[in-house]
Amino acid sequence: MNIKFLLFGLAALSLTACKTPFNVAKVTTEKNISLAQDLPEDPASKKVIEPYRSELEGKMNTKISSTLVDLNKQGDNSNLGNLLADYTYEGADEWAKKNNLSGGVDAAVINIGGIRSTIGAGDILTKSIYEVMPFENEVIIVKMKGSDLKGLFDYYLKTQKNNPISHLYIETENGMTVKELINGKKVKPTKMYYIATSDYLALGGDNMAFFGKGELIPTGIKLRDLFLEKFKANPQIVAPTDIRINFKNKKNQTHE
Repeated sequence: MNIKFLLFGLAALSLTACKTPFNVAKVTTEKNISLAQDLPEDPASKKVIEPYRSELEGKMNTKISSTLVDLNKQGDNSNLGNLLADYTYEGADEWAKKNNLSGGVDAAVINIGGIRSTIGAGDILTKSIYEVMPFENEVIIVKMKGSDLKGLFDYYLKTQKNNPISHLYIETENGMTVKELINGKKVKPTKMYYIATSDYLALGGDNMAFFGKGELIPTGIKLRDLFLEKFKANPQIVAPTDIRINFKNKKNQTHE
């Protein structure tokens, strides 16, 4: 019995020795400093920043193109959406033909939600493109079998969403797709197709899981850089007016 009490005492002593004392820190009330817009700007900092600010503002306000009509993103065939889809197609096609894909790309798909602003009629400035595309998304080419492209057409049938496309034609009616065309031709199930899109969509963004069946080919091209280049190359923008998405009997038109 004495041994038991001795062991119990030693165990209790060891637990007490390992226990870290709990101390309550002293809490003091400090004065809050309000950060308001009317706080004076530091003259030294302003002097250092000003040249860079002036240079940046100058670049952002540089005219790169012009348009006679408003470029908007409303409706199933918005002129700005279709224009940017065409630019995505052209940029990817040029890259593909320079990088051992002699046939180029077959079509392009972008998402309307990635277009964050519109462009009014008149001069188009550099900052307009940054407002339209503020993200650092990259152009990706997805290599897919024609049979797997059924997922793309089913996506549009199910969502009835106005995500812009280029070199594609999709027509739906009464819960079915009645036309599924790439470059005006029916899709061949065994043929390999190359679809240009953004890395966001290629990785399944906006619920475009069908791209997961394809092989992703990165181009290193930033969408915004591509759009800037295309607008600069076209001093007078001619907005597309063709019909690419035709949701017949659609109850609710998309106005994003």
